[in-house]
Amino acid sequence: MNYSIEDLQQLAGFYKSRLLDDTVPFWFPRSFDRDHGGFLLMRDADGSLIDDDKAVWIQGRATWLLSTLYNTVAPRPEWLDGANLGYEFLNRHCFDTDDHMFFHVTRDGRPLRKRRYFFSETFYVIASAAYAQATDNIRAAHLARKVFGDCIAYAAGERPLPAKYTGTRPSKGIGVPMIMINTAQQLRATIGDQRCDEWISRWIEEIERDFVKDDIACVMEQVAPNGDIIDHIDGRTLNPGHAIEGAWFILHEAAHRGNDPHLIKLGCRMLDYMWARGWDEEYGGIFYFRDVYGKPVQEYWQDMKFWWPHNETIIATLLAYLLTGDPKYAGWHRLVHGYAYSKFPDETHGEWFGYLHRDGGVAQPAKGNLFKGPFHLPRQEWYCTHLLDSHLKKNNS
Repeated sequence: MNYSIEDLQQLAGFYKSRLLDDTVPFWFPRSFDRDHGGFLLMRDADGSLIDDDKAVWIQGRATWLLSTLYNTVAPRPEWLDGANLGYEFLNRHCFDTDDHMFFHVTRDGRPLRKRRYFFSETFYVIASAAYAQATDNIRAAHLARKVFGDCIAYAAGERPLPAKYTGTRPSKGIGVPMIMINTAQQLRATIGDQRCDEWISRWIEEIERDFVKDDIACVMEQVAPNGDIIDHIDGRTLNPGHAIEGAWFILHEAAHRGNDPHLIKLGCRMLDYMWARGWDEEYGGIFYFRDVYGKPVQEYWQDMKFWWPHNETIIATLLAYLLTGDPKYAGWHRLVHGYAYSKFPDETHGEWFGYLHRDGGVAQPAKGNLFKGPFHLPRQEWYCTHLLDSHLKKNNS
């Protein structure tokens, strides 16, 4: 069943209301750390603090969110004030002497952990770019472009990351090209960079060539360097929500390129494949992990329902529907939207619980930790609001 114009108008109003009246107020301004800078984001269901450490990538995500709200929703001084706290903390405390970023620091910025990947850097790029747009800060724009260049070098293997032991079974993950696509898209949309279009095309080509397996209707999470499937537990493990997130990045690029038919087809194939593998027909919701050949998955949380795959699937199904008009995607959007907004929200204290058992019961109530914070949910509600507003405006003109 298709969505009517009235349905889409109601959805736009729903997402905007949830974003501005529920999701954002749960986090801000109470998470502003005015003593040390940055944000205090590790919070229990009621918003009380459970830990004052700081995950660097979530500091970047929160800075991006506040800057983006300021740039695109309303120029509220408290949002820019918060973005400044995040931007300054990132620059003051979150880079090591080798220019790699930390993953986990104390409240006052002392390093605790560094990872062997560069996702903290990618979120620094989008945070600094959005902050630069909000403030006309020339240094922030310079740093965003400089660290973006570093990320390109890391992704291309031209600059070393902190050492890791790869053993005799080397692999590569879909996370690098897909996150770099979105990093470049955000940079392009805020302050611009002439490298973005070329590299986005390269990363999309890599995903289509090496990770999308049309013969078995699947998007792999990890493959050998030549794109072959690694027939071991780790190599067979799929993350449907992650692949669906990559699908909407590609659909977004299709829209940016004037509804490019090849990219629409690619993004929709990825969504189709991973919906079939990820949707729980018995209880609803998106499984966290699956095995490409239906074998047992190692991780015990493989059948749990995490918050963020549902945010990404809400975006992907809505975007696929608006780009294609295919009622299948409207039906899928209704399913995932209905499941997510009936199971995850905490109607007492606001925001979403992050972790559900397979049957939808809350597994643990924390709203914030090293991996969950103000990003996937507010990004989904913000993106869907603007996507729908743009669609409705175009169809009413």
